[in-house]
Amino acid sequence: MAPLTIESLREAPSEPWFMSVGFFETHRSFFAPTSVRDTLYSLPPANLPDVVATRKDFAAFKASARSLDQGIGAVLHALHDFGLVENTLVLCTTDHGGAFPGAKATLFDRGIGVMMLMRGPGGFTGGKVVDAPVSHLDVYPTLCELAGVELPDWLQGSSLMPLVRGETARLHEAIFAETTYHAAYQPQRAVRTERWKYIRRFDDYEHPVLANCDDSASKELLVEAGWGEQVVPEEQLYDLVLDPAEGADLAADPARGEVLAEMRGRLDAWMRETEDPLLDGPVAPPPGAIVNEQWQLSPDDPPRAVRADPTAAASS
Repeated sequence: MAPLTIESLREAPSEPWFMSVGFFETHRSFFAPTSVRDTLYSLPPANLPDVVATRKDFAAFKASARSLDQGIGAVLHALHDFGLVENTLVLCTTDHGGAFPGAKATLFDRGIGVMMLMRGPGGFTGGKVVDAPVSHLDVYPTLCELAGVELPDWLQGSSLMPLVRGETARLHEAIFAETTYHAAYQPQRAVRTERWKYIRRFDDYEHPVLANCDDSASKELLVEAGWGEQVVPEEQLYDLVLDPAEGADLAADPARGEVLAEMRGRLDAWMRETEDPLLDGPVAPPPGAIVNEQWQLSPDDPPRAVRADPTAAASS
């Protein structure tokens, strides 16, 4: 992507422009590890066992991340070469966490916590770090404010600029996350504060939806150990200060009953406010969608096409 992006920047118009650059390096399949040391000693994510297979898997991710870093660096260097640095806002983010079990396509922090780096005019200089929780919903209002564009009244997010200017320490008391479909149906909703995370499952399939996890050596290890037979609770509650790895579910702890009720109420209110379709029952995939079954092991297992008329006879 970097060479194509650089060529496009070379021909950047004089009027205001927007460019979206989608790198693929840290998607599966990863690059081969480039270091024996990394292969032998890379520490896998905290929710995965520290064994040979997961170390090698994470070493491959690191090799991919190094390539991504070089690509981003090349694009930033091109902005400098073409004299575009002073009037170009660069935003680097991603759509989910790493492609490992318990991360991507989950509502754990490993799945919804993503990088957001911004550089450019309007106060995004000086290496400032903001720890307040924000959402991708906040990006568009931020761009509107910087560009002097009137905010549409339907926006749910808030501009990041008060945080950037130091006018406030926090934009949101809570942020929300959801999954409905990835490769397969997995309706979950979550609310997160600085201290607590509450996750709710909205269907009757009570096991991990393995098709929503990219195939890998790490996944194979967990599946062989019985991951697919585990039961996913309808409600989960985690203390993100005492249990940042989200390994101790407190939803059934009577001592956390008040917290559970508060977080459940926050989520219910948000779902009503946003007219969440799950309030009306299961959400069907649109006609023409290709979906895996919840019980399938892999996203590469044969999916099914959603017909415009589900009652019609299957075509040959």
